[in-house]
Amino acid sequence: MKDVLMDSFATPRWYLWPPDAIRIVDWNIERGLQLPKILEFLTAHDADLLTLQEVDLNARRTGFRNVTEELARSLKMHYAFGGEFQELAEGTRNRPAWTGQATLSRWPIRGSRVIRFQAQSNFWLPKWYKPNIPLFQERLGGRIALVTEIDMPGRPFAVFNVHLESRGADGLRVAQLTETLSAGTRYPASTAVLIAGDMNLDVSRPVPAAAIRDAGFRDAVGFPGAITSARRGPFNPGRSIDAILMRNGLESRGGRIHNRVRASDHYPVSCTVGRVPAT
Repeated sequence: MKDVLMDSFATPRWYLWPPDAIRIVDWNIERGLQLPKILEFLTAHDADLLTLQEVDLNARRTGFRNVTEELARSLKMHYAFGGEFQELAEGTRNRPAWTGQATLSRWPIRGSRVIRFQAQSNFWLPKWYKPNIPLFQERLGGRIALVTEIDMPGRPFAVFNVHLESRGADGLRVAQLTETLSAGTRYPASTAVLIAGDMNLDVSRPVPAAAIRDAGFRDAVGFPGAITSARRGPFNPGRSIDAILMRNGLESRGGRIHNRVRASDHYPVSCTVGRVPAT
């Protein structure tokens, strides 16, 4: 597939002035395995911007669905999907399977691209001694940031939808985060910039927190260190691994971790960004 797939099911809207507030939800939806429950939450929350990770395309485990398209059609939104990995054990000869990131917007998407991180783990690559079965998740590709530029009324909006590596040491994740932060700082002050996603890292810890601060970004949810992984047990107390970061004058309120939602191994996180005039 191409790096990015884009389409729209949004109803055309006319705006005489910029919106007073933008409702944002970030969520690793665990492939879309519980799609009805995922859609139920997203419909009820009625967000303007969605950044979703672990979104399946043509995978056996999710019924060969285009999960992004089904969500966009139901929610009447524009979308961009970036392929992170080709899932070698989940497709067929004629229909390769992918998983990646999806960004959905109420406003038109002007363009989208993928940053494939320079620092990657080789954990997922096929190995001669591993059978090609779903258990081993053999893949081609690598971790990405899906960059989406949105025609928000009153001000351009650049959204980085990230999924940092789950394997290896924090140093690898910090390198991927730093690459994303650096790309975000290249936008002029007149463009609002948001970075959201599954960091697989607590960004409130000293090293990532310093990188975020030095790049001029701030936490938009407002609960540093709070648990966002839903799969917990006696040997897994949960982790703080999902975040929304903002730059260039954005102001947020109403940050929330929806820790009663049981539709994924992550909780959705959300916030509202108030009207921010262009500078």
